[in-house]
Amino acid sequence: MPRQSAAVYRRRRLAVLLILVLVLAAIGGGVWLAIAQPWSDAAPADPSGGQTAIPDAGEPSPSTAESVDPSPSPDPSESPAIVACTAADVTVTAVTDADAYAAGQLPKLSIALKNTSAQDCTMNVGSSTQKFTITSGSDVWWNSTDCQSEPSDMIVTLEAGASVTSSTPVVWDRTRSSKETCAEKNRPRAPGGGASYHVMVSIGGFASAQPKQFLLR
Repeated sequence: MPRQSAAVYRRRRLAVLLILVLVLAAIGGGVWLAIAQPWSDAAPADPSGGQTAIPDAGEPSPSTAESVDPSPSPDPSESPAIVACTAADVTVTAVTDADAYAAGQLPKLSIALKNTSAQDCTMNVGSSTQKFTITSGSDVWWNSTDCQSEPSDMIVTLEAGASVTSSTPVVWDRTRSSKETCAEKNRPRAPGGGASYHVMVSIGGFASAQPKQFLLR
């Protein structure tokens, strides 16, 4: 056979090397696929060709969504808030358990409160906002706040048109009060004999329009 040129031998060697590289690449790729198997954890294909998604737990399924009321209940946060009472909303009245008291009988004082408006309102009716003041003429004899201990707050809702009265009356011991004499047992006593006294009350920042008169015998 005639001797081949050097160029022919070079082309043949390059062709063999190229075939070898392709074979190694195919083998290497097969090894990676055999090890990784990227499809092994994938969800099976939908026979219809569509994609099936896992629904979010917070969203209704299509069958549930069809049964949902198209007019859901209003959000409580969107409901109108009950406003605080104003002086125009309420009337405050001083109440006594009697109109006259015999010697040694102690007057019991209460507060009557009425919401005269057409809407509910809120106010603080705690002991921290209550005050009873007893006078005789221009002389102030007693203030319930002079020796008050541990006052507290209590926010309540007064319904439109509702009337309420303090459940536990405040008892006046028929003595003159002051912040300096709270611990004294012999404070000046209010004279009787038919003397006239008046009690004014206030609660939640609202005072009674008129005093309530009573007599000490």
